[in-house]
Amino acid sequence: MDYDLKIANKKDVILTTPLSLEGISDNNYRPPNILQLILSLFHNVRPGADLTRFQLPPWFNTPKSQLQCYGELVYCVNKDMLSKCATGETAVDRMIAVVAWCISTIRTPKFGVAPYNPILGETHHASRGTLNILLEQVSHHPPISALHATDETNNIELIWCQHAVPKFYGAVIEGVIHGKRTLNLLQKGESYVTQSPNLVMRLFPKTGAGWLGNVKIKCQETGLEAELCYKSGSFLGFGGGNGDIKGKIIHSSSLKTLYDIHGQWDRIVYLKDTMDGKTKILYDPKEVISGLPTPMLRENKGVWESESAAVWAEVSKCIISKDWNEAKEAKRAVEERERKLLKQRKSMQEDWVPKHFDLSYNPQIGWDCSPKQKTIPPAPIIFPTSTK
Repeated sequence: MDYDLKIANKKDVILTTPLSLEGISDNNYRPPNILQLILSLFHNVRPGADLTRFQLPPWFNTPKSQLQCYGELVYCVNKDMLSKCATGETAVDRMIAVVAWCISTIRTPKFGVAPYNPILGETHHASRGTLNILLEQVSHHPPISALHATDETNNIELIWCQHAVPKFYGAVIEGVIHGKRTLNLLQKGESYVTQSPNLVMRLFPKTGAGWLGNVKIKCQETGLEAELCYKSGSFLGFGGGNGDIKGKIIHSSSLKTLYDIHGQWDRIVYLKDTMDGKTKILYDPKEVISGLPTPMLRENKGVWESESAAVWAEVSKCIISKDWNEAKEAKRAVEERERKLLKQRKSMQEDWVPKHFDLSYNPQIGWDCSPKQKTIPPAPIIFPTSTK
């Protein structure tokens, strides 16, 4: 695969802190009367409407692309959870590690702000240690993001395809996240397939955000399965329950429950052995996603013009400095370039083709993505690994 694309200038690359357990980022701005502003924003939107084409003004944006946020779920961690999936001695040990890693990909969402919608062909290329990650926005309507990550040292491969559909229901905005996530342990010959819970934003009577829904993790080769249930508090936002998670690990042939899972994904998650009743910590988010540092630009060489941190650099700079008029103009410029390119393709009757992934659609399973290259090379953007 040819990676010789146009290079961005170093001054045009803006990297910001990832969402951590505390939900902190470089954008601490909150507009006054935020709930009133949000309700006015959706004043003419019918309940149940699809918001995928809805454009937010920049004062509702956090300074990074959704594509970056998607990739940061994988590489922005203080503790390496992923390589442990490949080192378990038994199939059960590996499934336990996979479950813990899957939970670690959940972050505290920030109510009232959202990342930029990626433009078509936008990419994000980053590394953490020997893990190299490449994402591409393979479709704009509908919005589909693809992720491919490889770690040749630990014989690990990730292939994700995400199609998020946010809908407005008056009291809540629910982001239904379609698409499968596959973790391949190449040396073990095992594939683990899972998906994401849904993101729910409550508008009133009590504002808040959380994760909701059932998630399954299946390994066909070992016959092991895990079921996780994420809860997002009561309907009205009172009574607790936000962050609760329950689940179990079973063997599909016998349906026997091997372990019970319970706790809060943003506090502590416990694993209980159903045979001897012993309980241990499965996942501690304070060790993994607390106080995450900002990714670094190791070198300018290799940063593409399609890189998220370059595409949205001017918008991000304006948001961080709270220059909202300039942020609005910079965001409009990005969107206008996108519309111009679309118009040019239509006039030439050309279909856009992703550079790094093949995109397919099956009526029974939905959208799917497969990488065009076998491995991902090291990236100029790196996440520091020596903080803890």
